[in-house]
Amino acid sequence: MDKIWQQHYPEGVPLEIDTHVYNSLQDVFLQSTKRFADLPAYVNLGKSISYAEAERLTGYFAAYLRHEIGLKKGDRIAIMMPNLLQYPIVLFAAFRAGLIVVNTNPLYTDRELKHQLQDSGATAIVILENFAHTLQDVLTDTQVKTIITTRIGDMLGLKGYLVNFIVKYIKKMVVPFSLPNAVSFKEALHKGRNHPFKDEKIEHEDVAFLQYTGGTTGVAKGAMLTHRNMLANLLQAEAWTARDLNPGGEVFITALPLYHVFALTANALFACKIGAKNILITNPRDFPAFVKELKTEKFSFITGVNTLFNALLNTPGFDQVDFSGLKITLGGGMAVQKAVADRWQAVTGCVLLEAYGLTETSPAACINPVDLKAYNGMIGLPISSTEVDIRDLDGKGLGIGEVGELWIRGPQVMKGYWNRPEDTAKTIDAHGWLRTGDMGFVNEHGYIKLVDRLKDMVLVSGFNVYPNEVEDVLVANPKVLEAGVIGVPDGAAGEAVKAFVVKKDESLTEADLMSWCKEQLTGYKRPKSIVFVKELPKSNVGKILRRELRNLNA
Repeated sequence: MDKIWQQHYPEGVPLEIDTHVYNSLQDVFLQSTKRFADLPAYVNLGKSISYAEAERLTGYFAAYLRHEIGLKKGDRIAIMMPNLLQYPIVLFAAFRAGLIVVNTNPLYTDRELKHQLQDSGATAIVILENFAHTLQDVLTDTQVKTIITTRIGDMLGLKGYLVNFIVKYIKKMVVPFSLPNAVSFKEALHKGRNHPFKDEKIEHEDVAFLQYTGGTTGVAKGAMLTHRNMLANLLQAEAWTARDLNPGGEVFITALPLYHVFALTANALFACKIGAKNILITNPRDFPAFVKELKTEKFSFITGVNTLFNALLNTPGFDQVDFSGLKITLGGGMAVQKAVADRWQAVTGCVLLEAYGLTETSPAACINPVDLKAYNGMIGLPISSTEVDIRDLDGKGLGIGEVGELWIRGPQVMKGYWNRPEDTAKTIDAHGWLRTGDMGFVNEHGYIKLVDRLKDMVLVSGFNVYPNEVEDVLVANPKVLEAGVIGVPDGAAGEAVKAFVVKKDESLTEADLMSWCKEQLTGYKRPKSIVFVKELPKSNVGKILRRELRNLNA
């Protein structure tokens, strides 16, 4: 397909980016900590640390990982925590030591955590103690040898002792656990400062992240995102926003969890790249407290999913926030709804820009121009150095306005799936084109409109849910004969999981299955409703026909 989108790039946005201006994410971090040394880098729960402090602390932690534990280049380290000051310290320390980061959702169940740790081969983990009981239950089935636990208040100074006491003994948010060989985060920093440290040499094709996703189908796979992939996406983001964001002069709001690929790139990495002050929101679901935080400082950049923006708009006091400094609002992870976008612009005076990407594209592939005047219902233009194509199911290219599957090629496309060459070959062709599984078309100006998903993935508040996984959990119940899962519209989350179940034992109730799923699945993956049926629609080879389930739901 001709690159007609390039004719509509905003003024100053380059057609191509050059990833060779940096060697690695480590290079980006060290250059930023030197350039912006005295500026605040991260703020969380009232505590601020500078770029110089971040450089010093990451050096201590990297030294601990190398000299006390013996981790070497290419080893995998899991990070399992919400948005805390500890997260960027561990993240950039891992890069300085040459490690591969395995981002891990703190709300994972035993089953989910065990799969990710086993599949990645992670030998070390840094975990918030609130979730350590989950690790305790699966530890013997993994290769994890080093456990570093941290508490919410560990980097908050004297205030942190009170925070930790309240969290553990008043709010009782820490489930008792036993990990006798665990080392505290504070102890690791203390021990690390006793060792001289030299940064590991990292090259473009070294893997930076194993970012887990279901890919196009099935069990969660680790997308290998190299340093080059991530550098490309950072430089693409910078090219798109250079006229609007000033290095060293911006304030970012980071409410999406940093373990999610959207916030990982747009907030954890991009904020560092341009020397922004990054305000980390630990619990964005506490919307009154979130709004109170937004009132403390004039901010210029915020990312989120549609459901987050909608919830903020419906929180008392949000319309009293000072939005005079807000330059960019970026929505991704799920479709932005017009009603939400229109209301956001009316309240904040800032257009809610929709963007599109995948874990496999690091994640950004398309973004609407920053100078857009109003919500347009499109996912934007392919960003610098990015090609798109629309193809039919046989892989034949289609023309302008014709609906087909969206394919993407660019320097941000992943290296492949970790230890899964067959899955990689199904997703990326010999010419580097990634098939997204999403259906859409390109209009005459190069803007892309998504119309449906080829794959059966359910998108709940920006998180991917794969029907196969939920079905496997349901049929593991001894009272279930068969199960089929689909996504249905949901006003709060965009979509919700709905299950159709054939009973093996008539005594089975919806409450029984809901309880069963609660033990096996993270909250957003659990069915919101369960319907019992006599049989499931199937093809002549016995495959459950989800399209027929959708007809049943209509």
